[in-house]
Amino acid sequence: MNVRSRILDQSARWSGSPVVRSLVNFGFRMGGRMRVAELAASSPVDAQRVQLGRLVKRAARTRFGRDHGFAEITTPAQFQAQVPIRTYEQLWNDYLRDHYPVLDDLLWPGRVPYFALTSGTTLGPTKYIPVSREMTASNRKAARTMLAYYMAQRPDSRLFHGKVFFLGGSTRLETPARGVQAGDLSGIAAIEIEPLLRPYTYPPLELALESDWDQKLARLADQSRNEPITLVGGVPSWLLMLFERVLAITGKSTIAQVWPNLELVVHGGVRFDPYRDAFQAILGSPSIQFQETYPCSEGFVGFGDPRTGLLRLLHDHGIFLEFIPRAELGRDRPDRRWLGTIETGVDYAIVVSTCAGLWAHVIGDVVRFERLDPPLFRFMGRVKDAISAFGEHLISDEVEKALASACRATGATVRDWHAGPVFEPRPGHHLYVVEFFQPPADAQAFRDHLDDQLANANADYRAHRARGVGLPAPAVVIARSGGFENWMRSRGKLGGQHKTPRMDGTGSLTAELVAFLRSSMAVESEISPVDRPPGSP
Repeated sequence: MNVRSRILDQSARWSGSPVVRSLVNFGFRMGGRMRVAELAASSPVDAQRVQLGRLVKRAARTRFGRDHGFAEITTPAQFQAQVPIRTYEQLWNDYLRDHYPVLDDLLWPGRVPYFALTSGTTLGPTKYIPVSREMTASNRKAARTMLAYYMAQRPDSRLFHGKVFFLGGSTRLETPARGVQAGDLSGIAAIEIEPLLRPYTYPPLELALESDWDQKLARLADQSRNEPITLVGGVPSWLLMLFERVLAITGKSTIAQVWPNLELVVHGGVRFDPYRDAFQAILGSPSIQFQETYPCSEGFVGFGDPRTGLLRLLHDHGIFLEFIPRAELGRDRPDRRWLGTIETGVDYAIVVSTCAGLWAHVIGDVVRFERLDPPLFRFMGRVKDAISAFGEHLISDEVEKALASACRATGATVRDWHAGPVFEPRPGHHLYVVEFFQPPADAQAFRDHLDDQLANANADYRAHRARGVGLPAPAVVIARSGGFENWMRSRGKLGGQHKTPRMDGTGSLTAELVAFLRSSMAVESEISPVDRPPGSP
């Protein structure tokens, strides 16, 4: 048995002691208080300036650093003048294509040991996101910060008296080159987890390695029911799927009955509003709290601040952040802001420079700041999550809020959804594909309320919805239970970190989804578009 195995075996034995678990829990609580105090005393703007200085100094001798004069950069303004923003496609063409999978002193010093493979939430080729060991340390620091804020506001927390359960993808990684591994980000995290914390996490490595999602979910549901789970986290739609399987196996009516010590649900990847009622119903306990988190393959951006209900920007963990007004995206020289120059109430696309060698990299997410000190913001959706096929300019934030409102008004809860345009027959219309956890009492009323809320939120949509002008009220396809799951399976995108594409501005993905549901007899009912003015009975 090697040293690493002996450490894991010994720590597993120690972890069973109530005394040790109490000490670990106490240690995290005290460390959390110190971390919260540290952030409260720091200046986010000054911290970001320091982060940028450290990043460019560290990478000055890389090829990218030499190409962009990192040795002369001392201010954010100089960095913005010398380093153009890049999408992933531009980064691939300029640097990665000719060197992948061996990046030696190219973007970041040394050889990049990991690549997180992701296709995001839209159609497109696989992306190979470089992940350095400094980035894995950055992600750990961000996760500890999130837990610090949670435990600081809940002093009776007993998280580490049980196990934390993160529902990720397969941890099985490929080895495309010597010293390089590639795969799901959750797999990289599983390898890099601190050995002394393994006894407090679930699932075990053997189960996490399972690559067949259906088999993995069945085993997780069966084996986790006897574990002392205190925290569970993942993408909301997959968490609901796990919960349903756990209840089916155990015969219990709520998750709180299966895991009586569960105190926290960590969610991320998509807006939570449409899912909240479904989670509260299936969990069955008002004492279980929700914690939003905002990690992505490029880096950990922020976490839900329990005291405000907003996301708090992480500003001191090896990432320099810039923000481009959404309206400026696509311009040759967009207005580039950073934490020292941003404003509240503006929709910004996020641009990151990281300790893994992504420089002025557009990650495709949109946020809006509500406060600047500390920097608190809302996630507004993906850059590509919008529909303006007819000039209506709908964005995901408006659609998600309207869906949540329609659910409340009709007693429904959403399991999954997608929206896109339909162009024929003319004049065309919007189509919503919805799979319900609890169906609405009146599907027609659900559609009408959704339509009214969109018109109230978006003046362009209201103008295009005027009778005789253009758009009729949207159509709705109600999918049978499991419809979205089967569609994602057919696309090879089932489980883990994969997320259902929410909005399709072209309509092609929407047509594919509807065709699949119809061909597989997975359509429960359909509501046709109708020329109904918003607000009419």
